[in-house]
Amino acid sequence: MIPSADDLLATAVVVALPMRVRFRGITVREALLFRGPAGWGEFSPFVEYDDEEAAHWLAAGIEAAWLGPPPTVRGAVEVNATVPAVPASEVPAILARFPGARTAKVKVAEKGQALRDDVERVEAARALVEKVRVDANGGWSVDEAVTAIAALGQLEYVEQPCASVEELAAVRRRVSTPIAADESIRKAEDPLRVAAADAADIAVVKVAPLGGMRRVLELAEQIRLPIVVSSALDTAVGISAGIATAAALPTLDHACGLGTGALFVDDVTTDPPRQTSGELRPTAVEVGDAPPLAAPERRQWWLDRLVRCHALLASRRS
Repeated sequence: MIPSADDLLATAVVVALPMRVRFRGITVREALLFRGPAGWGEFSPFVEYDDEEAAHWLAAGIEAAWLGPPPTVRGAVEVNATVPAVPASEVPAILARFPGARTAKVKVAEKGQALRDDVERVEAARALVEKVRVDANGGWSVDEAVTAIAALGQLEYVEQPCASVEELAAVRRRVSTPIAADESIRKAEDPLRVAAADAADIAVVKVAPLGGMRRVLELAEQIRLPIVVSSALDTAVGISAGIATAAALPTLDHACGLGTGALFVDDVTTDPPRQTSGELRPTAVEVGDAPPLAAPERRQWWLDRLVRCHALLASRRS
């Protein structure tokens, strides 16, 4: 059983968080938050996602608010810094927002930019942190990926260099750098196909798109690849679910991409999870009394979306 739509709407808060820099093409991150018996949940699928995909995000928010986090096995989670597709000159200022981070994930393959921009950005990050990984968000062809990986030098791994599972497998056969899958897992009808096709060395998982903390833990057990828990540009509420999930994994060999709260000017609480020595600790998050609210028309848009996605969830579970 799931709570009624009215239960969710009764405490719904729709926020609009300004970004310090453009990230994933947006400058303001919108999210709908609601409170249940176990705490706050977040519903924040990106605006271009259809209701079928967005319903998974609602399931994750309901789990957080009505069930709470799973039992943890570690008290802290190492996190990486996240570097958007900015000019190399801006990289030091961005990394300074991630105190103690020893790993940086650098966005590459940005539309309108050249490989030289990626190389310069990666080199700027490499000068300041121990390890660098890159994320292409499926933006390269197989040949482009092979060329880019060679040009970028030593990397911890390359996340989603190409869009399809078949392309990932082809790149993996041609390079020695480890390949990580993100979209090929969270957007796939069969997220286990990446492992079956030997298309990746590492699985990047995100709590909300996959339907919740416990679903991620189940998938991690099934996929049998090293796991990196990453943010879907969540508010502090969603980040807390990601931290709880990473803290509950039996093994965790890589820094997780859960430090993206540093990309917001303001968050939904005055006390968001904060990095200490490059780590975040599991903690409950309370939404503040005056979070940055969305405009009335945007609030209604999100409320309507919640109702539609709730109907989909209810029909799946009936």
